[in-house]
Amino acid sequence: MNVADDKTIVQEYFNSTGFDRWRRIYGDGEVNKVQLDIRNGHQRTVDTVIDWLKKDGNLPELSICDAGCGVGSLSIPLAADGAQVYASDISEKMVTEAKERALQTLGNSEKAIFTVQDLEALSGSYHTVICLDVLIHYPQAKADEMIAHLCSLAQSRIIMSFAPKTCALSILKKIGSFFPGPSKATRAYLHREADVVKILENNGFFVQRQAMTKTRFYYSRLLEATRK
Repeated sequence: MNVADDKTIVQEYFNSTGFDRWRRIYGDGEVNKVQLDIRNGHQRTVDTVIDWLKKDGNLPELSICDAGCGVGSLSIPLAADGAQVYASDISEKMVTEAKERALQTLGNSEKAIFTVQDLEALSGSYHTVICLDVLIHYPQAKADEMIAHLCSLAQSRIIMSFAPKTCALSILKKIGSFFPGPSKATRAYLHREADVVKILENNGFFVQRQAMTKTRFYYSRLLEATRK
């Protein structure tokens, strides 16, 4: 099955059964133990990014592209802290949910603008480009293209997360424990950190900060890279 099929699967999944599942995970309602573990892991990744940006002390001065924004878990708090956020997602349902959550939190503020858009169709220029928990849906070759495109949009910095390809995680993936549950409907691709770093460096970016979020069912390597 080719990459175009991967993209179609992702779009259709997050506009149907996947949307209902992940809206619960990214919310604060009751979920099962596995979903709660994933919720906590994802939130730790989001909190790390927010902490990095707050420590820099210039959030109100930043324009931020949140590529693959989901329901706005990152975009909304960044906008609440003063950043100008341009958020997008391939799923119309996810974007609709994000807009509703932003309205509840930010009112009619234009600090967070949400659009339905394919990552590769994104254009413009932003101080910081962020892409969290998206690359897991795509194989390495396509992920490389996506990273290169995101780099072309970033004036100063790019922050991204991915599921690291290690022996332990490869084994977990093979036995079906990486993302368990009957509603799983997309492939889970692991990526070698060296490959991600190489494509960043090939596009003029060098890693400055890094972190790892690890729970029982959620594994995410987070990199911040800046232009040389």
